[in-house]
Amino acid sequence: MIRLALVLLSLALPAMAQEQIVAGMSQNRVSITADFDGSEILIYGAVKRDAPPPEGAGALEVIVTVEGPATPVTVRRKGRVAGIWVNNASVTVDSAPSFYAVATTGPLEHILSDTDNLRYGITIERVIRAVGITDEAERAGEFLLALLRVRTNEGRYRILSGKVELSEETLFRTDIVLPANLTEGEYKVRLFLLRDKHVVATQERVIGVRKEGLERFIFNMAHEQPLIYGLISLVLAALAGWGASVAFRLIRA
Repeated sequence: MIRLALVLLSLALPAMAQEQIVAGMSQNRVSITADFDGSEILIYGAVKRDAPPPEGAGALEVIVTVEGPATPVTVRRKGRVAGIWVNNASVTVDSAPSFYAVATTGPLEHILSDTDNLRYGITIERVIRAVGITDEAERAGEFLLALLRVRTNEGRYRILSGKVELSEETLFRTDIVLPANLTEGEYKVRLFLLRDKHVVATQERVIGVRKEGLERFIFNMAHEQPLIYGLISLVLAALAGWGASVAFRLIRA
């Protein structure tokens, strides 16, 4: 009888909406060639529901992140010693993405809770992993801020607040510009749906970035045949120097 009562009660209650992301991208592969000057990726999608959202539910928000390959990074601080500026302190960050962009429908502090930011690692500060750096230098947090500042100024770390367009809480789109100085590898794209500052659905995609053509040939030679690569570089440098000297003499003649 108790089980039957629970079933009848569940049928009487309004269904809770289960929301999912159906997303796509304008391209999932980027080729770095000799004349590559950056690329723009369109990320779009729709919200799939099996029932209408319950009354009183918070407004739907969307966050899209694009993360490049991560590597360890050494951050150095310069100081003046005997009138000369030298590196006098440094820390090693365990893992920092080469590129990171966060596009949102609104300000992060208004749409994302600290709990879910910690759980999903959405903001740039949460993605950078720096374990034990306090043992390397005093005020190690300043080194992380310096890393964020430098890479933000270089255009490699971006906060794109309000750059996700959301239509009728169903369709969304955003454009992410990838810079010319891309690191080769897989770029992870993550999409988040949020209500009341909490993540209700996620999806992950991948963009492959790879050198092609002459760039690939030079890269492979430098890593697989470093001796031949070095000799060719010396010959080309000598020819360039000789050509410059000949041109200079002709100009003076």
